Amino acid sequence: MSGLEVTTGWYLTLGAMLFLIGGTGLLLRRNPLIMLMCVELMLNGVNLSFIAFADRFGDVHGHTVVLFVLVVAAAEVVVGLGLVVAVLRASPRATADDLSALRG
Repeated sequence: MSGLEVTTGWYLTLGAMLFLIGGTGLLLRRNPLIMLMCVELMLNGVNLSFIAFADRFGDVHGHTVVLFVLVVAAAEVVVGLGLVVAVLRASPRATADDLSALRG
């Protein structure tokens, strides 16, 4: 042992940093594709926290929640990425404010 043990606190700190980086990117950037990536980064930070707590308390419910979050995130990527790519093909310099063009 080198004296530096990875505990649950390390995982929670990493999850919080991932969530913070994703939230900051979501608030500061206007590109819809980057905004989707930031949302995914936030979801992965939360998933890491769920896994850390599930491991710490020996409960399987955290793993179950992560499975459902991953399914919802995959569906969000499929639908959101399709919409963003369709908008960016029509207007390559489109921002998040320009997505109101989808109203029909």
